[in-house]
Amino acid sequence: MSLPLFFTVLRIVISPAFPILYLEYDWFGIPLKALPYVLLFLLCVSESSDLIDGIIARRRNQVTDLGKVLDPMADSVTKIALFLTFTQGFLSLPLILVLVFFYRDFFISTLRTLCAMRGVVLAARFSGKVKAVVQACVLFLILILMIPYTRGSLSLETFRQISLFAVAISAFYTVVSAGDYFYANRIFIKKALSGT
Repeated sequence: MSLPLFFTVLRIVISPAFPILYLEYDWFGIPLKALPYVLLFLLCVSESSDLIDGIIARRRNQVTDLGKVLDPMADSVTKIALFLTFTQGFLSLPLILVLVFFYRDFFISTLRTLCAMRGVVLAARFSGKVKAVVQACVLFLILILMIPYTRGSLSLETFRQISLFAVAISAFYTVVSAGDYFYANRIFIKKALSGT
């Protein structure tokens, strides 16, 4: 296994740790005040590995087809796992917003696969990279806000309102990025799906 692929797989492997630790922190003996720092550490590891695997793959010329498939999958799995985590517990974000992230990635991944089977490669869009950055920023914001909440200096209502607003903005841009992707590739999509 190449080093870039190792980092990609690492992100997928640690994804379940987010909901497990968030929901069962008592069972693991983690104080509530320490929970945001633990989750921030995991998110930093995940986002850093995402950056590092890309750099290493390009510098060592280790870009592989498997890596091209697994890297966006790892990114989706990690971020959706975290957003799903926050639909539970004290934060209780609306599930509908998280489904926006899930269905956007599902439809685009399915479309890219179908087009690839017909010999049409759909390139990634800059809007998709921005979408990933926006989602990451929102996740960091929520975890940072969790620090004053767990220390009693931020009310639950305010914590929820700010988090909901931030996630709603991210969901909106996610829809925009999907529209940009479909529009930019509309000719290739039509060609691949029509079989011509």
